[in-house]
Amino acid sequence: MRVLVTAGPTREYLDAVRFLSNASSGKMGFACARAARRAGHRVTLITGPVALRGPAGVHLVRVTSAVEMHRAVKAAVARADAVIMTAAVGDYRPAGRFAGKLKKAPGPLTLRLVRTPDILRELGARKGGRILVGFALEVQDAVHQALLKYKKKNLDYVVLNAPRTFTADRMDAAVYREGVEVRRFRRATKDAVAAWLIRAIEALQSRPVAPQRTPRPRSTS
Repeated sequence: MRVLVTAGPTREYLDAVRFLSNASSGKMGFACARAARRAGHRVTLITGPVALRGPAGVHLVRVTSAVEMHRAVKAAVARADAVIMTAAVGDYRPAGRFAGKLKKAPGPLTLRLVRTPDILRELGARKGGRILVGFALEVQDAVHQALLKYKKKNLDYVVLNAPRTFTADRMDAAVYREGVEVRRFRRATKDAVAAWLIRAIEALQSRPVAPQRTPRPRSTS
């Protein structure tokens, strides 16, 4: 099986030195890439800026911005049988980038932000026979928001977690499929969560395809 994984944050630069980003460490995505490789799969890992060494035997692609990640995913997804989207892609970027370093000035500074590409939604709309796993990091009304994401993005699994898992080695998480919680993790290592996800994907990938009915020819008598 060919597995595509995304990991880490994106950075949306305001000027030469400042950017909008988040605290994602990339650990979950790197764990998924390692687990898939250990299971014998061919793995491509697309990651934002993280301080992690690429897993052995994995094709590693490093990007910075959401637009760059979008471009890299589009280039790789056609060859993927399964996609695991753990990356914390920024939803907004500055409408323009200041030349050089923006200097302080009296009074407030107003930034105009524009949307970045919704990579996961695009993948869901063109999923075909691929297996698609998304992560939902939620705070308010967490379960409802995760299930909403599952439906809107046309996912096969959604993994609900919280902001405190960003830089941690262990995590609490709940995995949902078709509106039902199928697995809950408490203080599990990210490697353990990743290994379970790979097994779950393998189980879906090996499902027998329902036989197609052949229309019975109409009688001409």
